[in-house]
Amino acid sequence: MKIIELEETDSTNEYLKRLDGEEDTIVTAVRQTAGKGTKGRSFSSADGGLYISVMRFYENFPASNAFKIMVDSCVAVCKTLEFFGINPTIRWANDVLVNGRKICGTLIENTFAAANIRRSIVGMGINVNNTLPSELKDIAVSMREIAGKKFDLQAVKNVHIASLQKSFTVADYKKYIKWFGKEVTLHTDSETYTATALDITDEGRLVVNRNGKVIEISSAEVSLRL
Repeated sequence: MKIIELEETDSTNEYLKRLDGEEDTIVTAVRQTAGKGTKGRSFSSADGGLYISVMRFYENFPASNAFKIMVDSCVAVCKTLEFFGINPTIRWANDVLVNGRKICGTLIENTFAAANIRRSIVGMGINVNNTLPSELKDIAVSMREIAGKKFDLQAVKNVHIASLQKSFTVADYKKYIKWFGKEVTLHTDSETYTATALDITDEGRLVVNRNGKVIEISSAEVSLRL
């Protein structure tokens, strides 16, 4: 896999979209000037964080298996954090938390050809040594804050690049779900409700018990709060 290391770019995802050819590629940046989060949100990308995107091309990869892309990226982040002594939790579908605060966000952008995924670009921003904006202090955290020390950013990058080139399973993903059996809050465009989280299917749907009825929901339909 080709690896490109940049000082600065607008967004590592956008950089990959501009590349010619169809070579699997990882790009990293010291900083982003227009980092992107999910649902069009901006993403704080100050010096000291790890900003990285991986682009893969596929042949005959059914769109119904798209959750596999999320599994591989989220578990890779968790494995990287564990390597450096940090204990993560996954908040379905694609946020990684430590002690209830977000340490990594993931943005997945897929390109489709009929019923198949032709290309995926997965962007990850891991808070390593970067100072977080004051308005995020209650909801986000860095590796430095958790451990009380600075980390070698190049070492974190190297470990994560190695993790990104491994394949993981839904069972691996669920090992980082610490909230099965607990009440969670779910938000849709029209309502907010609580339910008991039970499981996650192989397709990535969240199984919950809502008022005695077991239902499956898609991450495209709701967002979850623990």
